[in-house]
Amino acid sequence: MIPAKENTSKSSEQNDKAGSFAFFDFENFLRRILKNWYWFVLMATLGYGISWVYSKYYAQRIYASNLSLSISNNTASYFTPNQSINFIWGQNGNQDGIYLKKMLLSRSHNEYLVNQLDLYVNYATKGLIKQTYLDKYDSPIFLEIDRAHPQQVDYAITLIPKGGSRYEVILPEEGQTTSLYSYVTENYTIVPNYNRPVNKIISVDEWYVSPNLKFKLRKNPQNTPIKLDNIILTLSTVNQTVNSLVSSIGVDFDKEINTIMIISKSGYNLNGTVNFLNTSVDELQKKRLIDRNTVDKNTENYLFENLASIRKKLDSSAAVLNHMKVSEGLYDIKDRDEKSLQRIKDLESRKADIITKINSLNNIKNTLASQNLDRMISMNSAGIEDGEFTATVSELKALYIKRRELALIYTPNSEPMLEINRLINEARGNSTGSLRNYYTTYVNEITKIDHQIAGESGDLVSYPEKERRYLDAERGYNMIEATYNSLLSKQNETQIRVATNKSDITVIDPAKNLGQAPIAPDVQKTKYSIIGGLLLLPLLILAISEVLDSRIRNIKELLQATKIPLLGVVGKNTHDNNLTVLEQPRSSISEAFRGIRANLRFLHKEDDQSKVILVTSSVGGEGKTYVSINIASVLGLSGKKTILLGMDLRKPKIFGDFKIDNKYGISNFLTGEVEMENIINTTRIPNLHVATSGPIPPNPSELLMSEKNIQFIKDLKEIYDFIIIDSPPVGLVADSFELMKYAAASIYVVRHEYTEKYMLKMITEKYHNREVQNLGLVYNDFQVQQGYGYGYGYGYGYGYGYFDEDKNYQEPVFIKIRNKLRKVFGKN
Repeated sequence: MIPAKENTSKSSEQNDKAGSFAFFDFENFLRRILKNWYWFVLMATLGYGISWVYSKYYAQRIYASNLSLSISNNTASYFTPNQSINFIWGQNGNQDGIYLKKMLLSRSHNEYLVNQLDLYVNYATKGLIKQTYLDKYDSPIFLEIDRAHPQQVDYAITLIPKGGSRYEVILPEEGQTTSLYSYVTENYTIVPNYNRPVNKIISVDEWYVSPNLKFKLRKNPQNTPIKLDNIILTLSTVNQTVNSLVSSIGVDFDKEINTIMIISKSGYNLNGTVNFLNTSVDELQKKRLIDRNTVDKNTENYLFENLASIRKKLDSSAAVLNHMKVSEGLYDIKDRDEKSLQRIKDLESRKADIITKINSLNNIKNTLASQNLDRMISMNSAGIEDGEFTATVSELKALYIKRRELALIYTPNSEPMLEINRLINEARGNSTGSLRNYYTTYVNEITKIDHQIAGESGDLVSYPEKERRYLDAERGYNMIEATYNSLLSKQNETQIRVATNKSDITVIDPAKNLGQAPIAPDVQKTKYSIIGGLLLLPLLILAISEVLDSRIRNIKELLQATKIPLLGVVGKNTHDNNLTVLEQPRSSISEAFRGIRANLRFLHKEDDQSKVILVTSSVGGEGKTYVSINIASVLGLSGKKTILLGMDLRKPKIFGDFKIDNKYGISNFLTGEVEMENIINTTRIPNLHVATSGPIPPNPSELLMSEKNIQFIKDLKEIYDFIIIDSPPVGLVADSFELMKYAAASIYVVRHEYTEKYMLKMITEKYHNREVQNLGLVYNDFQVQQGYGYGYGYGYGYGYGYFDEDKNYQEPVFIKIRNKLRKVFGKN
């Protein structure tokens, strides 16, 4: 039947789970934590101390300052591309801002700053433990090196003030090298071996010279409020300094107005970040103004040279015209067609202007071909406003700079060099294509003007030859004059632009030292990390020990895993022998055994006239004999005629507690050496007799399983009300399982924090398979903090003087506080 199968399946499943303990006992883990609270307090205190020492003496603070600036976009040049480029190219980004960002982060700009400001010199001072980085202007002196002399970098130079303007130069005991750095070539050079330079006292403006160093000290013109006991100077290579600077600079754009840039700089010294940002932007403003003026200056020079040339032609043409007027008397030509002549003059003026523009285009084209873009003139001189061409030239110049940088690293035929050359050719082609289009337009205009002039000049054929020559000379003069006036007008425009030009960078908020807090390290986070890490250490140890611990420590877990009834819990025996019930009748342990005696009636059969109770355990040392003696004692004291049998023939124990001679015992009786009467001994309890095990026999299992032993138990049942058998541990031998067949009830002793969990697997399976019946557990040696109350089976003190061991009881601090609060508020 299916229901029967289901029941069988459920029973089998329960049997499989029986004896299986949880991998991790969280409840016991919490008890472990509470028990070891002092370790957590110690680790928290230690962590706080370590974090305090780290914060005060070892943490290198990193500071940051910010600077905001605005980029105007009202003017364009080849080197400062205009915002209109975005619309020409169909882009929506901040093209000028991105270009400026690249300049700020470029190697050329930062290398210029490093060399101009001597940023390769690092300043610091050291206390007893911690070294603190200084800004250059926090130091009372500056270090000035001889750039022509090879210098040793990453080599600490310590200066000790000696009063006035004198300092002692102290160099490291070791570390000098023959590989020295040249700040001219920015490469290393090898020098001959030399001895360690000696320490020396020098004055300000006095040169210190050694094989690996040459420098002098200059006084800081500003008064420094900080008094330093020492100054540590270290030189870095230009490349190291530039890379360090670039990595510490951040550039962002305002989310609402993308022409506003926020530049940040991080470093070990707040004043250093402030000074660098302000200096960097100041130099950038100057460079941007120079870039903006470069084109106009080039254009101004170009126009000046052309004006000088045209001026000579104009003077020459004027002389010819005057000569004709004087020598040939051509002051006035009768019947001139002034309207036609005026139209011809206007057309030739236009032609002269276009020729001027074509000449400017030729200059721009030649400059592009020469790759010397710094000589480029403005497209305005050619009468053109072309943002796309301007951006192309700007891009081309940036590509030329990039190629020079790559040439220092890569070979000419390497992939990066081939790619940069491809980009240069593409940009050059784009710019040349734009110029070609303008050429075509201007040539077409000149052709059209020439046709118009030819049409207007038809009537001049009718004039006499002398008058025609005069009109031709006059037309030539007018054309040269128109060219001169056009160039002069463009020169005036260029000069006005040069005079009114200013940098397109406007600083909104300069960098300032406002006492900003360091951005790193996060001292609070570090403190919590150190404390948390140290707190985690005992927690981890406890967790690992809990996982690896296979001993029974939890009564609740024991009952859930075995599902075997619990007869009682026995506390820790502090008496000097096993006769606790007999010698300490008012103790909590004695009360626990009385509870066990009361609970035994739920296990054995009621119709048994004499009850045989077998006591066993997994292994030795779990208190099996101790439980046997005290259960027998409480039964004897209750008026029941009881006998205690020491059937653990391999390890006799009982005789010692009762002070009985173990010369003859059960082993002698079973071998037929003595009679039963000879092995039964009386005790101080009238109703309690004891039969010790006797000498250890060679075949204990055979003796215990013998018919004589079975008959022995049957004979005793006729005499005694209770027979308590102290049997061998079932985890070591199988004797107790055989004896259980003749017992009305069996007690299995589990010792707190001693019995291994896996040892309970066998007895649990036999119990649930009904191979062992009428089985109950006794939890022995259980310890708990005082004041917890009754617990299981009265196994430990109440904490209220009820038992003997409670007379010295002291309430825990928390219990005292709780009881006082209850008394104050009138609660029971």
